[in-house]
Amino acid sequence: MAKKSQIKCVLDEKALHTVTLDPEKCRGCVTCMKRCPTEAIRVRGGKASVAYERCIGCGECIRLCRYQAKKPSHDAWDTLEDFKYKIALVAPSFYGQFNNLEDINIVLNGLLAIGFDDVGEVGEAAEYITDVTRRIMTEGSIPAPIISTACPAILELILMKYHDLSERLLGTLAPVDVAAKLARERALKKGVPEEDIGVYFISPCPAKVFALKMGLGVERPYVDRVLSVSDAYMRLVPAMEKLTEIRPLARMSSTGLCWGISRGEANSTGGIKTIAADGVEQCVKILEALEDGGLSDMQFIELNACVSGCVGGVMNVENPFVARSRVHYLTRKLKSESNTIEDIGKDADWFMWEQNPSLKDVFKLDDNRLAALSKLMEKEEILKTLPMVDCGLCGAPSCTAFAEDLVGGVIPKDSVCVRK
Repeated sequence: MAKKSQIKCVLDEKALHTVTLDPEKCRGCVTCMKRCPTEAIRVRGGKASVAYERCIGCGECIRLCRYQAKKPSHDAWDTLEDFKYKIALVAPSFYGQFNNLEDINIVLNGLLAIGFDDVGEVGEAAEYITDVTRRIMTEGSIPAPIISTACPAILELILMKYHDLSERLLGTLAPVDVAAKLARERALKKGVPEEDIGVYFISPCPAKVFALKMGLGVERPYVDRVLSVSDAYMRLVPAMEKLTEIRPLARMSSTGLCWGISRGEANSTGGIKTIAADGVEQCVKILEALEDGGLSDMQFIELNACVSGCVGGVMNVENPFVARSRVHYLTRKLKSESNTIEDIGKDADWFMWEQNPSLKDVFKLDDNRLAALSKLMEKEEILKTLPMVDCGLCGAPSCTAFAEDLVGGVIPKDSVCVRK
C-alpha cells in the first residue's frame, strides 16, 4: 500500500475528528446538542464541544448549525500531488449533483481531465454486494431481519448503542472498499508500481471519511485520501464543459446507481420483505423497535443516516431531493442487467469483512464494575432532584446526561440545575 504523505493537508488518522468546530462562529445555541443521536455534544462556557469517542459522523450538527461553526473533516485537494497514479472513486450520489446531466460518462471523463489517471465506480461495487447479499439471504446464515452495513454512521451507532443487534449485521465490505480493492488490482495489472498508486474517494459525508481512514471492517485502509464532493464539484463543472471526447467508461447498471438514494439497496435484494429508513431520527426508531423484538416479519433493513440516502450527505452541494430526482432520471440511461461476482471471478468471501468491528462501551460509567454500580446509584439519586424536562440550559442535552456528567466528573460536583 502507498506510503502516507507527511504534508500538513493530510488528515492524521490517529487524531481524526469527523467534525471540526470554529469557536469564533459558535453562539452556543444548543441546536446541535439537542439533535445529536449519541449525546456527544455539550455546550459549556457559551461554546459547543464534541466528545469524539461518541461521534458517529452523521453530520447532523453540521447540517443544523445556522452559524456554520461546524465543518466536516476531509483531505485537501492538493494531496493529488502525493501519488504518481491517481484513481478517483465515484459514489452513485455524486451524479445527482449535476444539472442537466444526460450521461454519467461525462463525469467520469471529467475526472480524468482534472488530474486523475483512472476512475472506479462505487455503484458497480455495490452491485457485487447486492449479489452477495442475495446469496446470504438464501443461505440463512444471519438471523433475519438482516441489517445493512453500508452506512458507516448507522454501523457506528449500532456498535455503540445497540450491541444486541450486532449479530444481525450483514458483514459485507462497504461498496467503496470493494471499489478501492478492484481499482488497485486493475492498476497493478497495468504494471503500475504499488507505491505509485493513490486511491481517492470523493465523499458525500464525514462518516465515510472516518470509516475509510480508520479501516472499518478491513485489516488496513484501502483508500489513501478522502476528498469532499464540494471540492471536486467546483473543479469538475468547468472541466466537463470543455470535454471534446466522451469515452464509455461506465460499468455499473441502474441497480448500482440506485444505491445513492434511500431504498436503492433494499429494492435490489429482490422479492423479500424489506424496510428502508432515512434520517438518523427515523433510523433510531427502527433500531429501538428491533431491540424490543419488533419487525420480526421483515427480512432486510436498510438504514441511512442522511435524509434521502447518500444524496443527503452534508458534503454534497445539491439539495437532497433535487439530487434524488436526478439519480432517478439517470437510472433510465443505464443498462438494467446488474453485475454479478462471477463477472469478475470473485467468490463471496472476497466481499466480506476482513475483521469484525469492535463493540464500543462509550456509555459505561466506569471500567470497574463495582465503581460503575456505585455511580449508577448516585446518578439515580441525582435524577430524583432534577425536573426531567431536558431543557438543555445546563449545557447537557438531557437531565440524564447532566447527571452522568456529574457522577463522571465531567463537570464539578457542585454544579446545579439552572431550572430548579
